Amino acid sequence: MLDALLFTKTSPLLSAVYRDCLWRVNTKEKILYLTFDDGPIAEITPFVLDELKRWKAKATFFCIGKNVEANSEIFQRIINEGHSIGNHTYDHLNGWNYSDKEYFENIEKCAAVLNLQSSPVDRNGMKQIFNLQLFRPPYGKLKPSQYAKLKLQYKLVMWDVLSFDFDLKMEEEKMLQNVLKNTETGSIIVMHDSLKAKPKVEYALPKILEYFSEKGFVFNAL
Repeated sequence: MLDALLFTKTSPLLSAVYRDCLWRVNTKEKILYLTFDDGPIAEITPFVLDELKRWKAKATFFCIGKNVEANSEIFQRIINEGHSIGNHTYDHLNGWNYSDKEYFENIEKCAAVLNLQSSPVDRNGMKQIFNLQLFRPPYGKLKPSQYAKLKLQYKLVMWDVLSFDFDLKMEEEKMLQNVLKNTETGSIIVMHDSLKAKPKVEYALPKILEYFSEKGFVFNAL
């Protein structure tokens, strides 16, 4: 299995291996899809939400279950402001390093947290079931057996533009140009609302939103 982090743009071989995943959206309209992994956390997610709101942009947040538990108010803000959410496991597990049983249990634990935190309450005060359909594997890594099962339960979302905002060795401007150069109509862009990515997100996200908005693109949630 290939390491997805080796690729800035989608590799044809990698997308062939994970052929049932969503890598980009097939559209002729000027639409882009920003996605944020690993949050929510207080140190950066509110900044991301502020910038998205400023540009009337929607995004998709692939949330870690334990971070949702620790930051439930921020998670509620994500939902209230019209963004999509997806499962990113409870503990940010690398599927290659865990048994199928451990991996699936961790995903289910995250799903339970997301359902509990996001489900609306009906007129009788009962929680309604929130239909969570999106899943992104941390690091983009899945065993074939994990992939085979999860594709039947979730819409598996990968990406066609990896920002490398998590790479501590990459300069902020280089990271920005990486996104601007490789993004095209229908692109799914990966960024992170994490401490490691915080400096680059604060630098690049406003510029990304401004650059593409001025070119007539809109940012939609998946």
